[in-house]
Amino acid sequence: MSEPHPKLVAMLDEADRLGVPSVDALSVAAARKQHVENAVPDAGPAVERTWDLEIPSPVADDGIDLRVYRPGDDGPYPTLVWIHGGGFVTGTLDTTGPIARSLAVETDCVVVSVGYHLAPEHPFPDQPRECFAALSWAAEHVETFGGDPDRLAVGGDSAGGNLAAVTALQARDRDGPDLDHQLLVYPVTTDSDLPARRENGEGYGLTTDETAWFDERYIDDPLDAANPYAYPLKARDLSGLPPATVLTAELDPLRDDGERYADRLDDAGVPVDYREYEAMIHGFFGMIAEPELDAAHDAIEWSAGRLRDAFES
Repeated sequence: MSEPHPKLVAMLDEADRLGVPSVDALSVAAARKQHVENAVPDAGPAVERTWDLEIPSPVADDGIDLRVYRPGDDGPYPTLVWIHGGGFVTGTLDTTGPIARSLAVETDCVVVSVGYHLAPEHPFPDQPRECFAALSWAAEHVETFGGDPDRLAVGGDSAGGNLAAVTALQARDRDGPDLDHQLLVYPVTTDSDLPARRENGEGYGLTTDETAWFDERYIDDPLDAANPYAYPLKARDLSGLPPATVLTAELDPLRDDGERYADRLDDAGVPVDYREYEAMIHGFFGMIAEPELDAAHDAIEWSAGRLRDAFES
């Protein structure tokens, strides 16, 4: 096993020096505040135009917030529905902005970023239902914003990777919308005690205690943990899903979640490209500033290339 990249070692050491508390020691409100304070929302490239809008939610009186990014003034552009991470409990349209803008520019696509309602106020299955509603909206309305609904993909990181995989499952099970690709960045795919959760459970940022804290707030009824729309690795059948790109980090407790899901997709006949980033930790995909990691830029560029190939095929 590698040591973390020196920039990550410095970041982790600084967090220890400052006494930054573990998420599992915080209240939900404090965890959300800390997540926002640690973000660098202005990082990443500029896009030609953005729109903030609200669409109806199937589970809440107030709607689902969306932010649509268009990279230029040409078009129509292929469309990526992007679902942010944050353990189902934290995360905002602002904190995922750098990733969304980077993917819009590198892929040359419209990105529809989904501001779904968070747990524990909205536990499973509210978030999968809202993410599918956002995908359905994109398939019907994104042309208005310069997107092409006939070239459509879904993606997300961490909890958002879970929700992206689950949204692809729902699209298959409901006969659409048709998807060209799914981009899954260190996705949560199970609640099982996989080896990486023990090997990488302490000292690398995200801990196994934190993953349990997030899961406890997302899964209100223990019976729901067996539902593949909660944890897609538990699905009996993964055939008929769109081609996938799966990225993981070597020193992430969720590394095996992504690797095993990629293996299951491959076994089911789904084309899948899998890449594990050496010496990286959970969250590295968004580290394009403070710290700025070459691996983050490489991962975004590689993901964008996979999306471009999918949209062109």
